[in-house]
Amino acid sequence: MSNLTTELDHRLQAYLRSVSLREPSLYQRLREETARLPEHNFQIAPEQGQFLALLVELMGARRILEIGSFTGYSALWMAGAMPEDGRMLCCDVNSAWTGIARRYWNEAGLGDRIELRLAPAMDTLDGLLADGACGTFDLAFIDADKANYVHYYRRCLRLVRQGGLICLDNTLWSGRVADPDDHAPETEAIRAFNALVHEDPAVTLSLVPIGDGLTLVRKR
Repeated sequence: MSNLTTELDHRLQAYLRSVSLREPSLYQRLREETARLPEHNFQIAPEQGQFLALLVELMGARRILEIGSFTGYSALWMAGAMPEDGRMLCCDVNSAWTGIARRYWNEAGLGDRIELRLAPAMDTLDGLLADGACGTFDLAFIDADKANYVHYYRRCLRLVRQGGLICLDNTLWSGRVADPDDHAPETEAIRAFNALVHEDPAVTLSLVPIGDGLTLVRKR
């Protein structure tokens, strides 16, 4: 028994996946193709994808917003867990990465559920707000440039419904947020977000130590 979170070494990580992970072979193929890219570390861990899918199922989420889709792995998990009438809107700026995503989304039979907007996410979010989309999303997943986390969060807080969920990746930032000597701009941006949401009375909060840290924010 312990009152501290168990640290995962490689052996325990492998055991966790062996008794928990149910990754479809198509998802695994996408993960393996992405692993050959120089930016492969942008992709979430498979157990984190499965956790996001569980959240979608628990919420019965039908409208999902994703900011930062990379090669589409997290979107596969979430869109695959939606009901058939569910729809997902993905925001990214890289056509090469999302070209890979589209291939796998279509192969999974999810292409008609996922709309991809290739544009700066801030423009897409502001456009949604201007079009009256406040309170229309069940869940938002933010995994993009860290400098804009606070801005993305504030907009998503308006776009998700009451009781909706915002999930933000990389909020432990490989432990660098706890290093007092690390003042890199991205580290400071994540610290600023973590401090902001910790004091936000409009939400319920939990930072889950899965992957690189996943913050869950429920709009009250």
